[in-house]
Amino acid sequence: MRQIELLAPAKNKECGIDAINHGADAVYIGAPKFGARLSAGNSIEDIQELITYAHLFNAKVYVALNTIIFDNELKEVEEIIHRLYDIHADAIIVQDMGILQLNLPPISFHASTQVNNQTLEKVQFLEQVGFQQVVLARELSLREIRHIAQNTSVALEVFIHGALCVSYSGQCYASQALCHRSANRGECAQICRLPYDLVDSGGKTIFKNKHALSLKDLDLSENLEALIDAGVTSFKIEGRLKDSSYVKNITAFYRQKIDAIIDSRKDIIRSSSGKCTYFFTPNPQKTFYRGSTSYFLLHRNSDIHSFDTPKSIGEKIGTVKKVEKDNILIDGTEKINNGDGLCFLSNKNELEGFRVNKSVNQTIYPAEMPSLKRGILLHRNLDFEFIKQLSKKTAERKIDIDISVKETESGFDFSATDENNNSVAISIPVETETAQRPQEKNIEIQLSKLGDTIFKAKTISINITNDKFMPSSVLTEARRSLVEHLLDLRKKNRKQNVCTIVRNNVPYPEKNLIYLGNVSNEKSKEFYQNHGVRNIQSAFELRDKGQSEKVMFCKACIKYALGYCPKHGNKELPFQEPFFLIHKNYKLQLEFDCKKCEMHILA
Repeated sequence: MRQIELLAPAKNKECGIDAINHGADAVYIGAPKFGARLSAGNSIEDIQELITYAHLFNAKVYVALNTIIFDNELKEVEEIIHRLYDIHADAIIVQDMGILQLNLPPISFHASTQVNNQTLEKVQFLEQVGFQQVVLARELSLREIRHIAQNTSVALEVFIHGALCVSYSGQCYASQALCHRSANRGECAQICRLPYDLVDSGGKTIFKNKHALSLKDLDLSENLEALIDAGVTSFKIEGRLKDSSYVKNITAFYRQKIDAIIDSRKDIIRSSSGKCTYFFTPNPQKTFYRGSTSYFLLHRNSDIHSFDTPKSIGEKIGTVKKVEKDNILIDGTEKINNGDGLCFLSNKNELEGFRVNKSVNQTIYPAEMPSLKRGILLHRNLDFEFIKQLSKKTAERKIDIDISVKETESGFDFSATDENNNSVAISIPVETETAQRPQEKNIEIQLSKLGDTIFKAKTISINITNDKFMPSSVLTEARRSLVEHLLDLRKKNRKQNVCTIVRNNVPYPEKNLIYLGNVSNEKSKEFYQNHGVRNIQSAFELRDKGQSEKVMFCKACIKYALGYCPKHGNKELPFQEPFFLIHKNYKLQLEFDCKKCEMHILA
């Protein structure tokens, strides 16, 4: 049966443990250095603690080491990979192909989305050189994903939730060009989240102060089974900079969704052990939420931008019905809590927010009265009670075990078997003494007291023929010993996945690599030369700063969103191209490649 993996983000060790407790089959976390989120690095010691905990549930830990690397950093990268192998990390996520030329331990490598995995040919190549998992580009359609899966055997990973970059991953150089902060080095300045004016070549304003490059958040929660049927193995939640509240909420939400699918089928199973019990109701709109989109999964969608704000808007709660001197009456049914944060778009089309001091039914008393009018739509981007609930224990994860006890001539035999068929047995001698009352109920109660362990008694089988007395101290010792032995056996039976990058000369799909290949060191150049690439440009970060280049490559298109697409639009274009996006001293030129259905941005 095919194993299905829910992959959650971990900003740090604590977030990673929360992800495991809330149902993640795997987590991905930043290495000490060279991860694509510079501010989310973690020590080897913290990663080792997370790995130890995750492996108790047969869950995996993938370590992101997915920036481009400079020549003087390669030795340090090699040392980090060896240390990660020594602590039994399950895979390393990489972008830079120069890493494959290093002296590597036999550890699994995953091709980051930063590699820009858009085509079947690219994925086939990555499989042939030894990658065990490939993170597909977010822009791919269901049909394209299915086509790749049908023609490869490598595990395919897709993003199913979280923030979207307007540019193909690994192909955005705006931050480097404008701020000298490389997105491919984990230092993205988020140029795409700024407000811009859009003007044509004649200086005519098309719109003002819009977040033209900011997208809504991805939400494929209604398409999970279709993705499974298309051949996807790993379902990835974005968010290595998000806090534990987000990780708990979103991981639990998708765990329940995926489990419902698995429970209805016989061809797929979970890739880790244990079942979760939740003490809250997950709701993606109650933690960071810009609005949602399925992006390009089903078709080209015009409603993918978050033009008005790049911030979290949260859930809709109703419209303003009446405004008094110190209170607001809302036309809606959602319960408002004291301390909630509400927001709305002002008449300047800017997001404004206020805090609820007191709420009585649908009448709210703000801490400070905002400038509101009747009919304005209100959102809640901070649910005080929900976040308060998430700050406490919100889930526990337990592995089912079957326990049996059998009377022997000298005492009792105890055994325990977990859901992965790990089995342990112990014998405890007990002097013969007749019980004054039946023992079964007490035995069942005492052996069920598994408390803070990772185990939960699914069944307890009791086979006592002579009504022999069993002291509670014996049951306590038996329970403790079974748990201890079962934990040791689970650790012993878990084998480290050993695999090796293949050194071969299979041809790379392209013969020439411009700066989009992100070649930033001699080892990377050597890798591509070995695979038949003739002409190799240096990475954008190594090029002359004065050069004018395309700095974003986007499937998302502003012209399409405004209805002016020559292929799909229904409005005649009343403006002169080229268009320009202007923010203070930044001026970006838009170029439309309608044959490829892409928008390119030049700095």
